[in-house]
Amino acid sequence: MGGPVYRGYDRAALDAQYDARAAVPEHGAYFRRWEAASAAARARLRAERDLAYGACPRCELDYFPPARTGAPLLLFVHGGYWRSLDKDLFSFLAVPWVEAGAAVALPRYPLAPEAPLDEIVAAVREAALWLWEGAARLGFDRGRIVAAGHSAGAHLAAMLLLTPWQQHPGVPAELVRGALCLSGVYDLEPIRLSYLEADLRLAPEDVARPSPLHLAAGVPPRWLVLAVGGAESDEFRRQQSAFADAARAAGHRVQAVEVPGRHHFSIVETLADPASPVSALLRGLLFEAPETP
Repeated sequence: MGGPVYRGYDRAALDAQYDARAAVPEHGAYFRRWEAASAAARARLRAERDLAYGACPRCELDYFPPARTGAPLLLFVHGGYWRSLDKDLFSFLAVPWVEAGAAVALPRYPLAPEAPLDEIVAAVREAALWLWEGAARLGFDRGRIVAAGHSAGAHLAAMLLLTPWQQHPGVPAELVRGALCLSGVYDLEPIRLSYLEADLRLAPEDVARPSPLHLAAGVPPRWLVLAVGGAESDEFRRQQSAFADAARAAGHRVQAVEVPGRHHFSIVETLADPASPVSALLRGLLFEAPETP
């Protein structure tokens, strides 16, 4: 048996901490339920489908317009450890938020191992910028863009929040006003040392650049909501705690919750339940005026 590779975990134990599908053997039932609910959502809602926001084959998004112009935009980024899943599995999340008065955008993006992580991050940023530039045509308030995501999508949503957008001419620093991150990975060092490295191929010197944990101090204060399931692994819960601490230390407004009884897949469905505490936090991000942390 090999020795410790990270925080006292040997390779097998570290892999187990991050292998969410193995921890939830019934995860396939969740995917099937989401697929059916998403097909029903697309039949129910108006949508502009497969809009190209960039040049790559997977640089497309679905846009669900609001009932009224001037609404906030929820930009939801799917998970799948940067290497699987698709926007079409998550259309069901648009229903309660369109009904609540928001617009919703669901991007797909290039996947590992064909695309390196930097390219994936760049694509999601391109999607956000494309939406901001097209807000008048699409009918939402470009000053009220909120990013959200699950798992690897939570990592990407955090990267959107912490992007120095003002580096683009004419673009405000606060292009993304807030983010809600579900069960995210914010420090990629344990990912580099785990089974996921076979697809992500991160070099040691490449870890800090795409790790939100190390970027929280690099932008003006933002509004950040973090949620993780109480039934998730110690590492997923530690990732959230460490990122929350770093973001608070950098002056961001941070709300972090642990949702009892929820695991890595069931927590997604809290965003489809208007009565859930996680949905209440997202409503705050979308519809309340931002406050200075």
